Amino acid sequence: MTFRWKKLLSTLTLAAVAGAAQAAWEPAKPVEFVVPAGTGGGADQMARFIQGVVAKHKLMKQSIVVVNKGGGAGAEGFLEVKGASRDPHKLIITLSNLFTTPLATGVPFNWRDMTPVSMMALDQFILWVNAESPYKSAKDFIEAAKAQPNNTLKIGGTGSKQEDQIIAVMLEGVAGKKLTYIPYKGGGEVAVQLVGNHVTATVNNPIEAESHWRAGKLRALCVFDKDRLPYATKLSHGMSWQDVPTCSSAGISAEYVMLRGIFMPPNVTKEQQAFYVDLMAKVRATPDWKEFMEKGAFRQTALTGDAYFDWLGKTEQMHRELMKKAGFMAQ
Repeated sequence: MTFRWKKLLSTLTLAAVAGAAQAAWEPAKPVEFVVPAGTGGGADQMARFIQGVVAKHKLMKQSIVVVNKGGGAGAEGFLEVKGASRDPHKLIITLSNLFTTPLATGVPFNWRDMTPVSMMALDQFILWVNAESPYKSAKDFIEAAKAQPNNTLKIGGTGSKQEDQIIAVMLEGVAGKKLTYIPYKGGGEVAVQLVGNHVTATVNNPIEAESHWRAGKLRALCVFDKDRLPYATKLSHGMSWQDVPTCSSAGISAEYVMLRGIFMPPNVTKEQQAFYVDLMAKVRATPDWKEFMEKGAFRQTALTGDAYFDWLGKTEQMHRELMKKAGFMAQ
């Protein structure tokens, strides 16, 4: 091949590469970010935080618009995204009602009806009481539950037959007594109700109660995870997240962590999916994200691709077993 032809071939190759790069998919209009839960809760806070990080660091040209669609325990949001086939301008942030809502209600939806993008983190649950409560430890709380008549202690949580009530049932199993579970629309409201002493305790996520904990209004009794939280910065009256004991260390054999993940509608292209996988990786690489993870005491587990898909399948089955045991399955 002559030099002239080599040069022409090289030029054509470079042009093709440049053309492919220019043709890489990106959003052509603002992206709707659906939250299948109420305002102020963990999913809502994370969605709005991601929205802010993307805008601050100019991670994409178009804006993100957060929309709460929590009706029917999140079914409203899930069904909308399921029905938005081939629409790459719609995302949804999921919590574990991704699994519990269809199992509890029979609504025609399954996580496989959407396109998985990325697990952003796993969220924790903490057993909280009012700072003026007589219960100084998780052991105190369980001993009180054992000693009092059924339905004496009131547990506040988000929604019915979802994550919070699953944990409440776990606590009932440990105490051997019924607790009165009171459902609220979102984690922010749950925390406010505990601050107002309208319930005895809650099983809120850290991010949902963090500001009240810092203000000395709430007391963290234990975390429902196998290990203590890794964050050592002192946040509340000399305590850090790391100082919160595990519930198992207090004799409460209950562990539960919750998904914070991103999905798209079904039937989007691989290029469209890849754009958002890359976008979320860029979000997680920012110092802002690292600060947010520590503030909310998240377990920093991120998954994409086959690993994310496999985790979803296993976790769905785990929830099926938990829901059956609690008697929460749709009849």
